[in-house]
Amino acid sequence: MYDTIIIGAGMSGLAAGIRLAYYDQRVCILERHTTIGGLNSFYRLNGRNFDVGLHAITNFTPRGTKKGPLALLLRQLRLGWEEFALAPQVGSRIAFPGVKLDFTNDFELFRSEVRRAFPAERDNFERFVAQVADYDDLDLPLADRSAREVLGETIRDPLLIEMLFCPLMYYGSAREHDMDFGQFSIMFRSIFMEGLARPLAGVRLILKTLVRRFKELGGELRLRAGVDRLHVEGDRVAGVVLEDGTEILGRRVLSSAGWLETMRLCDQPATVSPRDPGELSFIESISVLDTPPRQLGYDRTILFYNDSETFHWRKPDAMCDVRSGVVCSPNNFAYEQPLDEGILRITSLANFDRWAALSEDEYRLEKLRWYDRAVASAVRFLPDFRQRVIATDMFTPTTIRRFTGHVNGAVYGAPDKVKDGTTHLKNLFICGTDQGWVGIIGSIVSGISMANRHLLVAE
Repeated sequence: MYDTIIIGAGMSGLAAGIRLAYYDQRVCILERHTTIGGLNSFYRLNGRNFDVGLHAITNFTPRGTKKGPLALLLRQLRLGWEEFALAPQVGSRIAFPGVKLDFTNDFELFRSEVRRAFPAERDNFERFVAQVADYDDLDLPLADRSAREVLGETIRDPLLIEMLFCPLMYYGSAREHDMDFGQFSIMFRSIFMEGLARPLAGVRLILKTLVRRFKELGGELRLRAGVDRLHVEGDRVAGVVLEDGTEILGRRVLSSAGWLETMRLCDQPATVSPRDPGELSFIESISVLDTPPRQLGYDRTILFYNDSETFHWRKPDAMCDVRSGVVCSPNNFAYEQPLDEGILRITSLANFDRWAALSEDEYRLEKLRWYDRAVASAVRFLPDFRQRVIATDMFTPTTIRRFTGHVNGAVYGAPDKVKDGTTHLKNLFICGTDQGWVGIIGSIVSGISMANRHLLVAE
């Protein structure tokens, strides 16, 4: 009998496991796959290491900072700042036709860029920044309001509004066209007012650090242990049944699989409020270059681009929508030593249904076609690197579905979040994307906060 069974060895599940193990709970983490991390994972292909999902870690603050999500999670998990070995970004950009806004981890640069590009919005932007800085996570009426509506009350230039939405939606919006103002404020602070960073070794360093600490504390991690169903008796989960038929008993269950996905595991359907699944998914192409991107004239860490004055954030009708996208160069962080090869990653919106309907041969062909189209779109905003490519790979919405289990391959899960992490069952709780926190830091904080709130209390 375990004190807590955790479904999923992603960032939130591992963080929750560590937190509980510190308090002598007997914890078992179940992972369907042969490796950890979910979408934020890593793999090796043709002798090269690739990250999956990681562009940059948000919420970066310098060593010694006492406040903020990064400092919080390090304290709660009792990890040293150096264990994540984070290197800050060199500098990023939002690019729309005729307008560019650069930003770094020093918010003053972004402030000055907005003043330069939108001088008439100088005072309005300052009022908006003050509103975001003062935003209280517990102000639920404001948190649930439309971010477009709130911004429109302060900022008058529609182009500036679109340029602010572009990076925040790409890095954290499960909702089409809009965001809740609470989520918008969290993302604005995490990207612009705190910042971006990355370990030289990529996401594998963070995952291995979390797993090592979990096991040091006596936690049990089972790979290839997919959950077939949750056996429900009355108002509680009585047991977790694995795909091989093994039943595991635990006093509480914490699932990072997603709200809808977790409800579908319950073998006794309950009358619960229906929630629409997420629809927003991505393709991501990875190009390995024979030279660092800086040598080609590209020195940005992240580039968020859009080819018109209106930013479209919706499930595309076609296979993909390459009118906008995100370019990340893992080379362009302030490492003490350079990466071995140049890498550029390009992310664009994609339609899960169209990708899932393909035969195996069609799938391979469409990957080649959309790699070319995504790159062709991106090189309108950065130096053309296509002649320097020596290797490629690409993941699609079906890849996301396979490694996360998310319905529709929805990267950020369902649009309506379960912010308190509770379900209709007294001993079943949710953490991760559908609890409301996104990104690596957000996922870790979600696991910690749900463990603290629900699993470190006496029944």
